[in-house]
Amino acid sequence: MIHLKFPDGQARPFEDGVTGRDVAAAISKSLEKKALLVKLDGELFDLSRPIERDAAIEIVTRDSPDALEVIRHDTAHVLAEAVQELFPDTQVTIGPNVEDGFYYDFARDEPFSLDDLAAIEARMRQIVDRDEAITREVWDRNEAIAHFEGIGEKYKAQIIRDIPGDQAITVYRQGGWKDLCRGPHLPSTRHVGKAFKLTKLAGAYWRGDQNNAQLQRIYGTSWASDADLAAHLKRIEEAEKRDHRKVGAAMDLFHIQEEGRGMIFWHPKGWTLYRTLQNYVRRRVEAADYVEVKTPQILDHSLWERSGHWGKFRENMFVCETDDGEILAVKPMNCPCHIQIFNHGQRSYRELPIRMAEFDGLHRYESSGSLHGIMRVRGLAQDDGHIFCTEEQIEAESRDFIELLRVIYADLEIELHSVKLALRPDQRFGTDEQWTIAEDKLENAAIAAGVQVERIANEGAFYGPKLEFHLRDAIGRTWQCGTLQLDYVLPERLDANYIGEDGQKHRPVMLHRAILGSLERFTGVLIEHYAGAFPLWLAPLQVVVATITSDADEYAVKAAAALRKAGLRVEMDLRNEKVGYKVREHSLAKVPVIAVVGRREAEEGKVALRRLGSDRQDVLSLEDALKALTTEATPPDLR
Repeated sequence: MIHLKFPDGQARPFEDGVTGRDVAAAISKSLEKKALLVKLDGELFDLSRPIERDAAIEIVTRDSPDALEVIRHDTAHVLAEAVQELFPDTQVTIGPNVEDGFYYDFARDEPFSLDDLAAIEARMRQIVDRDEAITREVWDRNEAIAHFEGIGEKYKAQIIRDIPGDQAITVYRQGGWKDLCRGPHLPSTRHVGKAFKLTKLAGAYWRGDQNNAQLQRIYGTSWASDADLAAHLKRIEEAEKRDHRKVGAAMDLFHIQEEGRGMIFWHPKGWTLYRTLQNYVRRRVEAADYVEVKTPQILDHSLWERSGHWGKFRENMFVCETDDGEILAVKPMNCPCHIQIFNHGQRSYRELPIRMAEFDGLHRYESSGSLHGIMRVRGLAQDDGHIFCTEEQIEAESRDFIELLRVIYADLEIELHSVKLALRPDQRFGTDEQWTIAEDKLENAAIAAGVQVERIANEGAFYGPKLEFHLRDAIGRTWQCGTLQLDYVLPERLDANYIGEDGQKHRPVMLHRAILGSLERFTGVLIEHYAGAFPLWLAPLQVVVATITSDADEYAVKAAAALRKAGLRVEMDLRNEKVGYKVREHSLAKVPVIAVVGRREAEEGKVALRRLGSDRQDVLSLEDALKALTTEATPPDLR
């Protein structure tokens, strides 16, 4: 007999070899019908797989988040079966889940077309309707290799060869089709449902290595219900409208060209937006008692060797050699440089904490295929900061940082969605004891600041664990931007110390922190969050004074000058065009306020204000318009 413990805390005995379906049926017939998978001690298993040990058990139904991941993986298998039915010469390779969906890589001489996707999707629906049973089999390793090689599936045979010898080789049959897979899977293809859609084609290399054969990748999305799929497709449609590259072009903010891959050419309006954001953060940081510093762009590689970055981050650094034999590296981060400032002169415990900030440029090599607009670049700046403190100050400094982050996100009208604690990676510096202390202190500091954290394994930096702050934008997407990292390693490697109250040397603790992270990426996030319709204080161009007739040109110049004198960012539109045309054009460029003036407004000393996205027109005296707009355009920290 085995004993299974249910979520309500009750335990019941069952015969050895009972299946998850048997357990669900023992509870109720309705649960048996709804059951898709079983979770044993937190691990998912097929519903038909025998249970051979005592365990905590949970029956997984369609509305569970656990089920969605398996639905997506099963949809990938249905895709692969459909492709091989329609194109029998195709080999299947791997088909993992990705965010919001899945992909499958195929080896085929002839390229797929977008028309093929429609035919594949139709065949997938047929396979779902066929309600093919999905069953697990354990195969002998050599027989499995021989089988897949015999049917021309050389990639599957290679995968089997690379599976460690102590792991079972499992194959899942799906009707008459089969695939190598660890599982688990749903009971049959019917349970996949039809809330899926194939989304795009892409190229890929076998195992991500450009020296290997090129494959064809088909992406798709899959959901538990038609309503969820419709909502996702609506989000995708909205995201495409908000794409920072499209909006940035419409607003004339920036461009990127081939001669400067991953480098941004900021146009006047884009640079105004960038500097407005940067200056706002700079003021917030200065008010929090940070001192701003500036450190060299290029340093000898020996500093990076001492810090450990040369061994851990070398492939992402731009390196050059001088005629004198110097090997220099363009800095990819500021932390070793800030330690050099800390080390310049003797420090006392009375000086701690010391909070340094820097907004200088950084450069990191990213492969050309990974570059994406201003979201993933090679040249960037961060709202970077490092806090040198004692162990006793960690909690207070962390709490103050989290509060500062909350204030800035609130001012930018962005929601702090979640916080994750990234734990020690496999490749790291420092002792296990140091890492345990650092992880516990960082988590306790977050809890003291009123933040609940989710622990994620193997995601920390090589020198310390980190809190990752995830924000949520206007259409529900999440972005990881802010970080707080607790570091015992770099102060030791770079010999940072201060004189304690006891007159002895002590190591400071180093907190690496950023609220926005990359300013380039965060600007892209803001463009998409607001869809270019920025609040007035942040908008690169705040007001356009547009004339109805040329009779008002002289007054328009006067009104624009008064608005500029009040500190507003203003342009004039005196073209001989209809005012409706002007309003439409400036609305497409996301100008927040259009001040329309004609002969009457000129005679009465007024302006007609039209807000972006509204047909309403407010006629105000120029003096009242100045007061209203300057108040609204004041940054949140200066109000």
